[in-house]
Amino acid sequence: MRNRKVNMKDGVPGVDTTVVENVAETVPAQKRTRRTGRTSKTADGKTEKGLVRRTRTVKKAQTEETAADTVYAEAAGEDAVPGTAETMTPAPKTRKSAPRRRTKKAAEELPAVHPEVVKTVLPELHGVKIIPLGGLEQIGMNITAYEYEDSIIVVDCGLAFPTEDMLGVDLVIPDVTYLKDNIDKVKGFVITHAHEDHIGSLPYILPQVNVPIYATKLTMGIIENKLKEHNLVKSTKRKVIKHGQSINLGCFRIEFIRTNHSIADSAAFAIYTPVGTIIHTGDFKVDYTPVFGDSFDLQRLGEIGKKGVLALLADSTNVERPGFTMSERTVGKTFDNLFAENTAHRIIVATFASNVDRVQQIINSASKYDRKVVIEGRSMVNIITTASELGYINIPEGLMIDIDQIKNYPPEKVVLITTGSQGEAMAALSRMAANVHKKVSIMPGDTVILSSTPIPGNEKHVSKVINDLSRMGAKVIFQDTHVSGHACQEELKLIYALTKPKFAIPVHGEYRHLVRHAELAQTMGVEKDNVFILSSGDVLEMEADQARVVDKVTAQGILVDGLGVGDVGNIVLRDRQHLSENGLLVVVVTLAKYTNEILAGPDIISRGFVYVRESENLLIEAKTVVEDALDKCLNRNSSDWGKMKNVIKDSLGDFVWKRTKRNPMILPIIVEVEV
Repeated sequence: MRNRKVNMKDGVPGVDTTVVENVAETVPAQKRTRRTGRTSKTADGKTEKGLVRRTRTVKKAQTEETAADTVYAEAAGEDAVPGTAETMTPAPKTRKSAPRRRTKKAAEELPAVHPEVVKTVLPELHGVKIIPLGGLEQIGMNITAYEYEDSIIVVDCGLAFPTEDMLGVDLVIPDVTYLKDNIDKVKGFVITHAHEDHIGSLPYILPQVNVPIYATKLTMGIIENKLKEHNLVKSTKRKVIKHGQSINLGCFRIEFIRTNHSIADSAAFAIYTPVGTIIHTGDFKVDYTPVFGDSFDLQRLGEIGKKGVLALLADSTNVERPGFTMSERTVGKTFDNLFAENTAHRIIVATFASNVDRVQQIINSASKYDRKVVIEGRSMVNIITTASELGYINIPEGLMIDIDQIKNYPPEKVVLITTGSQGEAMAALSRMAANVHKKVSIMPGDTVILSSTPIPGNEKHVSKVINDLSRMGAKVIFQDTHVSGHACQEELKLIYALTKPKFAIPVHGEYRHLVRHAELAQTMGVEKDNVFILSSGDVLEMEADQARVVDKVTAQGILVDGLGVGDVGNIVLRDRQHLSENGLLVVVVTLAKYTNEILAGPDIISRGFVYVRESENLLIEAKTVVEDALDKCLNRNSSDWGKMKNVIKDSLGDFVWKRTKRNPMILPIIVEVEV
């Protein structure tokens, strides 16, 4: 007989992890072996010959020793097959067992088993991967990748607006490093609707991930406006898809399903994969009386549900609100009443630029009460022009006038439709409220209607605009002038009832929204273990009967500041925060090149720290502190500018803190001059 060596597996020599993991469960309790010379006797009296490996399993709670101890014993018959449960028998630790003696050679042949390999190894999945690269735990920047083998499709490509701590930042776009690393797999972008949080990043992402775009007619029209601004029309392939049509992209087939939202031509997607059907709703509500087009195609959703839905990714924005979202037409009735009540005053209505249906109802009321309509705000003008050209808005001939003609009509015969309902600093309404708009000035008696609700985080800005307008004599109306474009609880329940998904993945919402949505999904019959609250960057791999998070990819927001994309990071933001809170002190010193003699200075310049004219004594004392610090350095013959700057910063920083309890940013500048 000869010794058979144990195979190598998973980088740990001599260990078959599959057997080690399951030995405690697969070996019968009565099959206990004990070493007796060259034979192996079991508890029932039988003996076996041949070399076999035995693993002693130790309970983790009792000891932290090595989880498996390998020994040899003889067995009769053929050689034992390494890696089978029948040959891996646990050895009891008793006094009667023979003492273990290992020679140096045996120790070399039998390396120790690493404890970390003795763990449950889940079977590898080969399913579809769902990878949200944004849009989770926040409102905005929606982008989700679906991957199966060599195919990736990307649903939406939106942006987010900066938070208050992102000083100077204009936009936040998703990090698409994963898509760039797998560019050969990416088949295209499929877009649900034309809101900024779903299409706003396309001009920034397409130069890096140049793949075709698939969208409905109005959505594509608004996207093309953005592409024209960035000179990307010729380099970008585009395909308009109608509701009910399907497209094939790699391993996926995507069907466009008609939905309702606060912008026309919105769509949900039925994504047919080799594993099963996934429903991606996008932003939606169920509106049985929409202003334009037909209502949500619930019948088609039910048909797909009868055939079986693997997973549902649904809008979570209004999941905390009970009941149903009101129809868009109810706002039209409110506008009629407000126009009737304010016949003697000019009316200014602020709303989202992309809410074409809302603009249509304002136009209807203006036409009814014989008022001319002025559109103000660049984004508003672009979208309304596009919607009018494509037939998504009906504007009676002669109703629209240019803003330059507003002086030719009495105030009570004019209505302005403008941007700025979220209090954006550069939007038209904000400039009117600040009295810096070049063509429109707020007059006492003006009626200003805010037809929107503040996006979380914008409440302070909206409140400031309302206060400024009120201070100028305008009457501001903001109650009952808006309905949401997102589904409430009962509408979400309806979608779950129609689709009956096996898995639920809440999307589009802050974390509290995702948690509440997960609870709602469970009430609708989805098992708790089949509901996944993901974070941006999680890789959820899904098969027909199981799913789990298997990986994490880069999915942090990239900051856009002016023309710079990604060049502003945490360090720059920290410096901006520091400057905004404490100000800046600049110390300028001129030294002779070879002698280090002080030729000029030190001069101290204050920006945002103190008002110089009222703090001359403080700055004079600060100058003395800097001179003393320089003298110490020069007396030591130190010519290291780095050390000199650090000494200046430390000395001046300590002095300023003691005198003012402030911590400004200190920037020493040393200029060397050859004399």
